[in-house]
Amino acid sequence: MAHTSTTDAPAKYTPVVGDFYDFSSLLSEQERSHLAALREYLEREVRPIVTEHWVNATFPRELVRGLADAGATGFAWPETRRFENSAVFRGFITIELGRIDASVATYIGVQNGLVMGTLGVCGSEAQRAEWLPKLNSGEVVSAFGLTEPLSGSDSAQGLRTTAKREGDHWVLNGRKRWIGNATISDITIIWAKDADDGNVKGFIVPNDTPGFTATKIENKQSLRIVQNADIVLDNVRVPHELKLEHANSFKDTAKVLRLTRAEVAWGAVANAIGAYEVALEYAREREQFGKPIAGHQLVQDLLAKSLGNITASLAMCVRVSQMLDEGTQRDEHSALAKAYATARMRETVAWCRELFGGNGIVSEYDVVRFFADAEALYSYEGTREMNTLIVGRAITGHAAFV
Repeated sequence: MAHTSTTDAPAKYTPVVGDFYDFSSLLSEQERSHLAALREYLEREVRPIVTEHWVNATFPRELVRGLADAGATGFAWPETRRFENSAVFRGFITIELGRIDASVATYIGVQNGLVMGTLGVCGSEAQRAEWLPKLNSGEVVSAFGLTEPLSGSDSAQGLRTTAKREGDHWVLNGRKRWIGNATISDITIIWAKDADDGNVKGFIVPNDTPGFTATKIENKQSLRIVQNADIVLDNVRVPHELKLEHANSFKDTAKVLRLTRAEVAWGAVANAIGAYEVALEYAREREQFGKPIAGHQLVQDLLAKSLGNITASLAMCVRVSQMLDEGTQRDEHSALAKAYATARMRETVAWCRELFGGNGIVSEYDVVRFFADAEALYSYEGTREMNTLIVGRAITGHAAFV
């Protein structure tokens, strides 16, 4: 873990181009130094290969241990954190990942957010002690199985996968869809409805369990590096000790989603920053009418509007993360951040792609990757519409979900 050793000389941190108001100044020197070391690894090892993997829809498995060693995971939990840190710092880890590639950030979002978050929130002490270090090191790769072919936004009520207690085992039956990492993972967190009491419960399911199959979803045009899968659970028998001790209703699932929804807001800002960075660089280099297009008024307008979206969204993410540290963050806070940041990201990546003209649809210029990947971030972890309904319920006192 040479990149993040606290005994090495501190790495020099420079704010990302899109952090126009220098929100990173809120971080400690140790946090900034860690981000600088992580960025050095990402620029050296990840940026040069992501476009090829995106075009080919392949996952660079060789990066799993490297990302772990570089310190992309584990900071939220005492079992794995390297030093005391803030939720804002953890958001900036997402910025560093996502400005390079949204798929790589999503892989970490599943491993570190959804799965380690599930273990951290819903696992017993023994489950946390066993699985969190393995996930943090990359020894174990994971997936998170909630969404189903016929159940997405209505997961709280519409979950069809079942779990039946039989002595010292649970028997799982059902299907899951859009499960990121599932074809490369060692374990998958499966959420299923207890056939006896009707409550949603969570299970750690090794992928080599008989009756468990994961089939890659082909022909995606967004987050192409992420290995999403359809999962079939056919009488999958799971020992009771792999049932998550504190995952006994959808309210427990929601505790995890509250955390990760805010992370996706950070991911949206990161994707917008990635598009903005390559657009700004291109504008300075591309010449038309005898000068760089950066000197044209309409190009500056696109860049200024993009930076405004990024700055407003980043401010919202910073405050939501501060509220998490303060213990005041509620569902509606992370929901508003996710809905707003992803909508502004969608505008921003379109403006950045526009700046490239015809070159903007060619993968070698990178911006098309950020443009396409924005569509997935806009939809997952709760659509904009569902998140606005969460906010709407909070501000009016009336639920309008159906």
